[in-house]
Amino acid sequence: MPSTTSSNLDTVRNWLLAKHPERTSIAADEDLIKARLVDSLSFVEFVLTVEEASGVEIDHEAIDLEDFRTLEAIERKYF
Repeated sequence: MPSTTSSNLDTVRNWLLAKHPERTSIAADEDLIKARLVDSLSFVEFVLTVEEASGVEIDHEAIDLEDFRTLEAIERKYF
């Protein structure tokens, strides 16, 4: 049975995949910004998705982009 952390991170991965139906997977170390999976228009919604899935309130005034660059970074910081 998957851990809550991995299933919650899957919520974030599934959000990304839903936005990019041409993709079937996203590697944990893939740069989400360079791969254009997250852009400036979707970033706020992406942060809210991470916040909801992790249960961690994210200070929108103190966001470090590096914490959102890969699924690994998101998992380390928020899960």
